[in-house]
Amino acid sequence: MPIERSEWIWHSGKWVLWEEAVVHVTAHALHYGTSAFEGIRAYDIDGPAIFRLDRHVRRLLDSCKMLRFDMGEYDQDRLSQLITDLVARNGHESCYIRPLVFRGVESMGLYPLDCPVEVSIFSFYWGRYLGDEAIEGGIDAQISSWRRFAPGTAMPMGKIGGQYITNQLVSIEARQNGYAEGIMLDHSGYVSEGAGENIFVVRDGRILTPPVSASILEGVTRASVITIAEDLGIPVHFENISRELLYVCDELFMTGTAAEVTPVTSVDRVPVGDGSRGPITQRVQEEFFGILDGSVPDRHGWLTRVPKMETAAADG
Repeated sequence: MPIERSEWIWHSGKWVLWEEAVVHVTAHALHYGTSAFEGIRAYDIDGPAIFRLDRHVRRLLDSCKMLRFDMGEYDQDRLSQLITDLVARNGHESCYIRPLVFRGVESMGLYPLDCPVEVSIFSFYWGRYLGDEAIEGGIDAQISSWRRFAPGTAMPMGKIGGQYITNQLVSIEARQNGYAEGIMLDHSGYVSEGAGENIFVVRDGRILTPPVSASILEGVTRASVITIAEDLGIPVHFENISRELLYVCDELFMTGTAAEVTPVTSVDRVPVGDGSRGPITQRVQEEFFGILDGSVPDRHGWLTRVPKMETAAADG
């Protein structure tokens, strides 16, 4: 999906126009994947409101800590302010926001600590990642031949650039085989996550989701859906999920900032349930999207309102 360009980007300590946010080819992150990032959405609820900003920024800082980045002035408050200012500067009502922290130019080689840490934040309009029709009609997924990395080989809790090579291979394989998305198994053969989404299974009225030990990324939307399910009185259980359970479960859905809450209606061309969105998935969706369009109260304080430009900090 092409990027719809915005006007302003925070880049290397200042506001620059989109075309001016450039990185040298010797940047360490370009060669070795030393970057951390987040995907955040703002929704139009009588003006832009950013969904779970604090949780996203916290995870970004956690990823940076894993990579031994010295963040200096870029603490939770500073990054949160820059993100809200960016949305205001670009005049977005709704948008996708990408903070990116990476090692820049200084030295070549695997040892990274001599390279400076750079921070960029950009935003753009982005529709439904898996398509508008997927929210109700669902998608077809396949079990990927690519596995999620084992514990001790990488850092699944981190949203780290270099680790997403495997996710790209999962996505390429799925698309080339005629599926909308791929699902990875972990090192033990249990369900881990999609190429860019967490997994939820419904079986006999219970919601199951893989535990952190299945090498998943602890998704912000995943955490939100768990809270929503609890609010609705639907039990959520953290259990290892076998591949075959995906074929015989009653419902299956994926969650993520880009994918939001998307039903999966077939796996490896085997229909999930009756091959359509299930009632529990629909109830979770209605609550989730209701919060995001203002028809359901934001009872957990998940939305950060963005002030208009005249009241936003002009200098970041």
